[in-house]
Amino acid sequence: MPQVVTYTYQALSLEQTAVLAGSLARQFQPGTVVTLDGELGAGKTAFSQAIAKSLGVQGIVNSPTFTLIKEYEGEKLPFYHMDVYRLSMEEADELGLDDYFFGAGVTLIEWSSLIGELLPANRLSVTIEHCGENARIFRLTPHGDPYKQWCEHLKENEILL
Repeated sequence: MPQVVTYTYQALSLEQTAVLAGSLARQFQPGTVVTLDGELGAGKTAFSQAIAKSLGVQGIVNSPTFTLIKEYEGEKLPFYHMDVYRLSMEEADELGLDDYFFGAGVTLIEWSSLIGELLPANRLSVTIEHCGENARIFRLTPHGDPYKQWCEHLKENEILL
């Protein structure tokens, strides 16, 4: 069984959250899947907005809480933003998520732990912990390549611990 390594990033402001998002987004390619978990108010939507901006998405990006999936055209790649908080496992399974996971864009799933069985084996899991007004701790766990390589690259460049 391969060893699971988790990397850490501490952001003391929204600007520092955007630094992490931009550093990751520069490495994204078609079929990238990022799972995002954390308590209510942890900053999942703010991080998603920073990812979208880094991908060149124009306009407002907000949580797809009631629409479930929002699709955006980015300058670099399409961005598929999902919120599965209100879905049952059966409902999520019926959505055809694999079309997104293995598609031409970047898929970001808020509350992903609720549909864990449906997630692809290869992905970047991000957990956000709220530590103050704008302070957050991000824990990134890569599952498979290229996610491991991306995290190692960011660690070498002193972005991740």
